[in-house]
Amino acid sequence: MIYKFKSKAAGDVIMMEGSGDHVLRIIGKQPAVKGIVEPADMPAAIAAIEAAVAAEEEARRQAQADAAAEGKTPPPGDGVSLRQRAWPLVEMMKRAIAADEEIVWGV
Repeated sequence: MIYKFKSKAAGDVIMMEGSGDHVLRIIGKQPAVKGIVEPADMPAAIAAIEAAVAAEEEARRQAQADAAAEGKTPPPGDGVSLRQRAWPLVEMMKRAIAADEEIVWGV
């Protein structure tokens, strides 16, 4: 499944199922074919994404430090971080908050 997030305040944001499901769970939504994020819920959603990004980056730094301490090669990353995957949706949320518009998908 592909998520196509839409808002009158910004251009569409498209995510593949795995990334979309992950981000939706972070913001407290169940992955679903259709959904909505209201402007009132967006500041908390942005904060949740930022906290998840910080946790992921800290875990990566810790893994690198542990590997260096043991004289091993750090484990490979996923290639594309949560920060990179979620950034377009966070930007959409910021614009939607300013315009008092919701974000929908699957409609």
